Amino acid sequence: MHDDRSLVESRLKRVLDERIRPAIHPESTPLEVGIWTAPDEPVPVAEGLSAPRTPIAVGQPWGAPWGTSWLTVSGTVPAAWAGRTVEALIDLGFDKNMPGFQCEGLVYRPDGTPVKGINPCNQWVQIAAPAVGGEQVLLHVEAASNPVILDYHPFLPTGLGEKATAGDQPQYRLARIDLVVFDETVWQLVMDLEVLGELMAELPVDGARRWEVLRAVERALDAVDLQNVNATAAAARSELAGVLAAPASASAHRISAVGHAHIDSAWLWPLRETVRKVARTTANMTALLEDEPDFVYTMSQAQQYAWIKEHRPEVYAKVKQAVAEGRFVPAGGMWVESDTNMPGSEAMARQFVHGKRFFLEEFGVENEEAWLPDTFGFTGGLPQIIKAAGSKWLLTQKISWSQINSFPHHTFWWEGIDGSRIFTHFPPIDTYNCSMKGSEIAHAARNFKDKGRATHSLAPTGWGDGGGGTTREMIAKAARLRNLEGSATVRWEKPAEFFAKAQAEYPDPPVWVGELYLELHRATLTSQAKTKQGNRASENLLREAELWAATAAVQTGSAYPYQQLDRIWKTVLLHQFHDILPGSSIAWVHREAEQTYAAVAEELTALIGEAQLALVGDGTSGGEVVFNATPHEWAGVPAGGARGVARAQQGCTVQARPEGGFLLDNGLLRVAVDGRGLVVSAYDLLHERESVAPGAAANLLQIHPDFPNMWDAWDVDQFYRNTVTDLTDLDELTVVAKDSDAVAVRVTRSFGASRVVQTLTLSAGAPRLDLDTEVDWHETEKFLKAAFPLDLHTERYAAETQFGHLHRPTHTNTSWEAAKFEACNHRFVHFAEPDWGVALVTASTYGHDVTRTVRAADHGTTTTVRVSLLRAPRFPDPHTDQGVHRFRHALAPGATIGDAVREGYRINLPERRIPGDSEVAPLVSVDNDAVVVSAVKLADDGSGDVVVRLYEAHGARARAELRTSFAPAGVQACDLLERPLGEHPALRGGTVELRLRPFQLVTLRLARAADAS
Repeated sequence: MHDDRSLVESRLKRVLDERIRPAIHPESTPLEVGIWTAPDEPVPVAEGLSAPRTPIAVGQPWGAPWGTSWLTVSGTVPAAWAGRTVEALIDLGFDKNMPGFQCEGLVYRPDGTPVKGINPCNQWVQIAAPAVGGEQVLLHVEAASNPVILDYHPFLPTGLGEKATAGDQPQYRLARIDLVVFDETVWQLVMDLEVLGELMAELPVDGARRWEVLRAVERALDAVDLQNVNATAAAARSELAGVLAAPASASAHRISAVGHAHIDSAWLWPLRETVRKVARTTANMTALLEDEPDFVYTMSQAQQYAWIKEHRPEVYAKVKQAVAEGRFVPAGGMWVESDTNMPGSEAMARQFVHGKRFFLEEFGVENEEAWLPDTFGFTGGLPQIIKAAGSKWLLTQKISWSQINSFPHHTFWWEGIDGSRIFTHFPPIDTYNCSMKGSEIAHAARNFKDKGRATHSLAPTGWGDGGGGTTREMIAKAARLRNLEGSATVRWEKPAEFFAKAQAEYPDPPVWVGELYLELHRATLTSQAKTKQGNRASENLLREAELWAATAAVQTGSAYPYQQLDRIWKTVLLHQFHDILPGSSIAWVHREAEQTYAAVAEELTALIGEAQLALVGDGTSGGEVVFNATPHEWAGVPAGGARGVARAQQGCTVQARPEGGFLLDNGLLRVAVDGRGLVVSAYDLLHERESVAPGAAANLLQIHPDFPNMWDAWDVDQFYRNTVTDLTDLDELTVVAKDSDAVAVRVTRSFGASRVVQTLTLSAGAPRLDLDTEVDWHETEKFLKAAFPLDLHTERYAAETQFGHLHRPTHTNTSWEAAKFEACNHRFVHFAEPDWGVALVTASTYGHDVTRTVRAADHGTTTTVRVSLLRAPRFPDPHTDQGVHRFRHALAPGATIGDAVREGYRINLPERRIPGDSEVAPLVSVDNDAVVVSAVKLADDGSGDVVVRLYEAHGARARAELRTSFAPAGVQACDLLERPLGEHPALRGGTVELRLRPFQLVTLRLARAADAS
């Protein structure tokens, strides 16, 4: 037989495009349209519905950037259409290739009831089925003219990301607003042909099944009268029935599809627009659930449910009903789909606390899976947190984006730093926006790395990022793929059903230990420095506010601000979303974040002040009290307590060096700053060890060109290292502090259009060099780092993460190691030989890189760590990081890992000195510095119980006693939601005896005796 395959395939494409798809709507009539544009921000629905309309015609422009226009469409169903299915088609000027990234609309009935959202892939609104001739049509559309930020030529700088620079030119033209007849038979024929055509393209050319499908398609096309498609569609479908009925093979890959719309809580749109995106999508999905009995939809992010509850209660009522029916599934159990690299220990825990509690209280749903399809890598501390929240599974997709190494598993145990394991799945379909294309389904089956041992994978199905969700076309395709020869099988299933099946068939999968590092988007650890600083400051202030408010409540009877702290936590957690904290959103988002963090700081500072005043009085006797919020005793002040202390009087000296610069000495460290203002020596006097590598200089600012191949705010590509400029030119070097308490020098430099001022300080009794850096930054597409070459031979180093630290290699033996050329730390990185180490601690930076050098002279190995300070990408915010920034770091020679932990907390939680007269005993204290208290608070249920969270911080086993300053009536070990686990640690008097594994996290709930409440 002659090979006519290409001929038939080309015929299928043209006939579908030019004849059959247009016949889905064989008759149409225009609707009348009126428009009113809100003067600024979106208005309440009632105002939008009642505003006066001005006529507008198809083809006319509408919609300034970020504007809201209210359209009213009206008309009459023609008498000839009686008994047929009638829909309205509303095309606001959509680009079908960009769902979720442009204009969108929410359709309302005249009484203000939401009907559904409209977007490029979902333009229809059903009017009647069957229709009544003469029926009046009246709909209102709240149309958002969100500009296209990520266009066909992506990553071009644009002012559209901020209202002040976006201009007022209309972004769109009305394309079509018609009343149409919907021919379901033709639509079903389109679905048949699309599924078979897409399947055919994935089958082997030399296989019989491909040719069977091809011949059936050919017969169907022969049966279609191209001049009368509607009359012949049924006959064409009958030619396809046989190949569509052929069952899948018994060994076919099994896909659990779940309806999904990954809605970024902010990204290329502001938070306020996400509120509306969620309403549009959920309105669509609840309507689709009513029409499709097999369909299951899932949505994560408790914050998004809370938004529609507050702003769109009618939509939320439908969501609650669908949840109760088990069709609309809350997933993930987190407040938002957060970044996981940068949130601190408590913040990561509270993501689950607030997310799971919301789902429990609102729906009675207990999530057992973490759902993070788009997060930029996963910290090694996360498995323990997931388990401590009462969950056991994780789904993500993003690791498939890694540039260099292909992850070896799709289903596996993920083991965290403490040994906790989470059953984890990466969908081999390699997208969280599956649209049920044959190419996607075939890719999932081919790509699945666990063949022979497992057969199941999951496919999140629906348009995402900007929302939209699943469409009726996707559901129709899934129905045909349920049991189709040559394809993987598809079933709609809840995430929990998938995980239960997957784990049952694959109970002993391979194990991956440590972080799940994404080999992409490494620059998100640095972009938008003020957002990152706002997050860190908020986390620190929340720790203090809870600690001192709980202490005041127990010791003085002060009211504990439950609701206020709950609200602030949710605000901070929202801003840890994986496009806000990473710095990859538009300017609008980060401007608002800076304002929000300032308000949070003001509110929490006031709470802290009120609690401390309640604890120590008004200070009328002229005394001064020092509060210590760190988990370690510091300068004589107990951890979590306060007392009056005298300043240290150990001698600090500063003197000029003959060769230029200054020598600073506090009896513990001797630091030489040369004439360039660089640290050429940081000598540990106690251990008689030099920190700075021979011939090198520390605190060396270096600047690189920074123009990645794509994803500007997200990425830094390794070739940035090829060109570097050392910033050694000096404007000023001067002594700015010289007394027994502290000595300091100030270094001022200018480079490009920018200026940096650094203050290097040695304080009495402190085995560290404090480094305060102020940068007035006006560079573009540049990367600023601070280098610290250390005289240490080490093959690995420690970087703090949630509830502990992980080790990374300093070498690049393998491609996996080489790919980690930019990595994350929290408060410290630590480098050590067996008997001596150095810590570099930070108050707000996260990104860093580590390299090794072997000296030619003596073959000695040195290790250089560079902290990442600032970038200047131009997309999506063309003015990223421009302006003044302040950073605080400290170099601690001679530091053990315990010292690194201690100094990391110290730089983040400096002392507070306030007038007062009373000593404040810690509410709880621990007798082992390796056991770190991460939170002290009152129980969220208002019982008055004291909740203490602590963890082993050194990576070793630890025994400790926790003592209380109140009379405990009992103690229970709890999960993160403060629910008892049935474990009762030994309590003797006011002491709890503890034994912890390395990095073990423990939450204790201490009931207070009746006379102490």
